[in-house]
Amino acid sequence: MVLLDFLARVALWVLTHTLYRIRIGGKEHVPVRGPALLVCNHLSHIDGLLVGACIPRSVRFSVFKTYSRDAALNWLMRPLNAIPIGDRGEALASVERARDELRQGHVVCIFAEGAISRTGNLLPFTSGFERIADGLDVPVIPVYLDQVWGSVFSFKNGRFFWKWPTRVPYRVTVTFGAPLPSSATAHQVRQAVLELGADAVGRRIGRGDLLHLRFLETARRRWLWFAMADSSGATLTYGKALAAVLALARWIRRSCPGERMVGIMVPASVGGALANIATLFAGKVPVNLNFTAGRDSIASAVEQCQIKTVLTSRVFLAKAKIETPAGARFLEDVMKEMTPAHKFGMLLAGLLLPARVIEWLFVDGDRNADGLATVIFSSGSTGMPKGVMLSHRNVLANIEGMAQIYWVADDDCLMGVLPFFHSFGFTGSIWLPLVSGFGVVYHANPMDAGTIGEMVRKHRATMIISTPSFCLGYVRKCTAEEFATLRYAVVGAEKLREPIARAFKEKFGLDLLEGYGCTEMSPAVALNAPDYPAAGQKGMKPGTVGHPLPGVAAKVVDRDTGQPMKPGAEGLLLVKGANLMLGYLNAPEKTREVLRDGWYVTGDIATIDEDGFIRLTDRLSRFSKIAGEMVPHVKIEETITEILGDSACVVTAIPDEAKGERLVAFYCTKDLAPEALWSRLSESNLPRLWIPKRDNLYYLDVIPMLGSGKVDLKKVRELALLYTSEPHAQA
Repeated sequence: MVLLDFLARVALWVLTHTLYRIRIGGKEHVPVRGPALLVCNHLSHIDGLLVGACIPRSVRFSVFKTYSRDAALNWLMRPLNAIPIGDRGEALASVERARDELRQGHVVCIFAEGAISRTGNLLPFTSGFERIADGLDVPVIPVYLDQVWGSVFSFKNGRFFWKWPTRVPYRVTVTFGAPLPSSATAHQVRQAVLELGADAVGRRIGRGDLLHLRFLETARRRWLWFAMADSSGATLTYGKALAAVLALARWIRRSCPGERMVGIMVPASVGGALANIATLFAGKVPVNLNFTAGRDSIASAVEQCQIKTVLTSRVFLAKAKIETPAGARFLEDVMKEMTPAHKFGMLLAGLLLPARVIEWLFVDGDRNADGLATVIFSSGSTGMPKGVMLSHRNVLANIEGMAQIYWVADDDCLMGVLPFFHSFGFTGSIWLPLVSGFGVVYHANPMDAGTIGEMVRKHRATMIISTPSFCLGYVRKCTAEEFATLRYAVVGAEKLREPIARAFKEKFGLDLLEGYGCTEMSPAVALNAPDYPAAGQKGMKPGTVGHPLPGVAAKVVDRDTGQPMKPGAEGLLLVKGANLMLGYLNAPEKTREVLRDGWYVTGDIATIDEDGFIRLTDRLSRFSKIAGEMVPHVKIEETITEILGDSACVVTAIPDEAKGERLVAFYCTKDLAPEALWSRLSESNLPRLWIPKRDNLYYLDVIPMLGSGKVDLKKVRELALLYTSEPHAQA
């Protein structure tokens, strides 16, 4: 039996190291002798083989009894001493068998999710392994398998096995974490595995792995495929897009010598996407300026980045009635400078030259994944915007996480409506499709529902990233036929109100998948994804912002002590991952204020339930201290929304001499007078202190919004001060 065990392990080692190139981390955490319980995530049919190939000890794996009894697999299971896991009636016997193996000093490995993930995300952990380790003095070692999703043995694209391998050997990483005590709970071990995943994703991105070089590889591979279009009529294949990028990069290189950053003031469009890619090709850092933020904010961004050249469009500035910025160079003029011969030469170069030669001839700058890829200025909803520095590694980690839970294919098409100065517009609308290899269609105005509906229908878009408020406009103006091809509708930036989600589902037959992000996290932190009912796996839960993205770890801690909270308990949300920003531009002190031992302090109050779903309950900056009590604005808004239905509302606060602060609420329906709304609030479960005074409830035609789709809290507060001042009367 010892010989059979040895031969089986040698055969499996040769097999796995032939098909896979395995990187091992934390191998020292597995004891050389003595018992240990490995708890691993489960993404494919050969996860056990990958783990077993990484340590020089025989491992007893838990397997479903149907596999252990299968005639084709029994020859392998017997010498490996696999532990069969039966149904509920046999569960106790399986647990006792695992405990016996540990008592004998062996290593046991279990997959606590109970099934192979069909969603691409980490599933809830069952508590079975708690019974295995209970009372035994054995270390519990968390294990994370990275990059296994996508192999032929995983469920990527909705099927096992029946797909071509993307490469051979296939690279994977197996990381062993620091041992936990045998008393560790399922939640604690799952958290440890989640954190291992956050560290592993950063290591998969090599030093020279850059956004624009990924685009170069994609363009060469998909030369004749559709790449991008916009509502102006511009349409490009990947080959033509690469040629345009090479030509524009050459112009930027010659026209902006000595400049580190180049400003871009162009809406979501083909020209804007090309300008961003070409700027990186030229060895510069693209900075998309928020043209909706006002003159002072734009001037602040330009000064902070020391921008001398701003690429913009004469047509856009005239149409949007925006003042021409200093250092403006117009894309219309730049394109006129490029002769047909020059454009044709770039097309031939892109087609005929090897990628390495193109990189050598046409790509400037350092080959460093941790180098600066862009500066995104925060929305400034509560003050002057800060410059968030994002690296190539940050953005690529975010892209790969999103691509893992949304099964994007070569024939997918994204409807890009978010502006590029918005972090999700930059990452999700430019780089997600153009790195992953599918198409994207742009429209400059996310509120122009009529045109967006036409573009989705015309280009058969399968995915849209937007905000709940914009989606309400689509419900009102777009037809079901126009949105018939959509598979994913992702929303963020503001809380998804249930009436909007219900109306979108009723009209288009599609769930709005709410997500959550921060510019500092490049930006996606958590996303809901479609369920997989056939295996009983949930990817979405209404009222939550979903699971943390693969490669992102999240935890909730006590606001005062910083100690981790139990599942379902409310506290301060902290997140980390390879997508965590480099820092704030020229503001190291502000950077230190929001970082805590490698975790980003979001400032949001949240809970994480037993299934790993994050539910946002409020924001620290959106509390008022009234008569010594902390009053949450979001919970007041939720109650007002329940009363009003799908009408928007927002709560803010202004100084009050008697109680410190005074609540002011704005809402957007004439169907209910302020007196009636106040009466309904008084009948609700809200504490009396949380209810705005009758005279501080105001009707507004439209809640002020930023160009990013978020509520403009700064403007709302200014309105509150104006409306409550004497002798101002309610409109």
